[in-house]
Amino acid sequence: MEHEINLPQVVAEVTAAFGRYEYALVNNDLAILDELFWNSPHTLRYGATENLIGYDTIQAFRNSRSPKNLARDLRQTVITTYGRDYATANTEFSKAGEARVGRQSHTWLRLPQGWRIVAAHVSWMDN
Repeated sequence: MEHEINLPQVVAEVTAAFGRYEYALVNNDLAILDELFWNSPHTLRYGATENLIGYDTIQAFRNSRSPKNLARDLRQTVITTYGRDYATANTEFSKAGEARVGRQSHTWLRLPQGWRIVAAHVSWMDN
């Protein structure tokens, strides 16, 4: 089976979903963050200091974290779509006062409810 890579309409859809995620993250909009993660025990988020498996665990983490120091600048963002229902979004980020470069990856899946993150990873790279 061959997938069409980066169909313009699909790239636009995932780019918009990724933009909503970034807005929600830096503004600590928990409702949007909860919406954008697939509500499933199969969803995972490996963070810089935590491994979260299952939607409920990810949601509990978001509810308990500090809403401070969430602002960041993105660079090198690469969104790649595979067919009409699957995509990855990878980016680097920097934060004020932090010398290290952060990395984030998402796996997105189109579901009946719309685009949802089914797997995420965040880590810091020592310079």
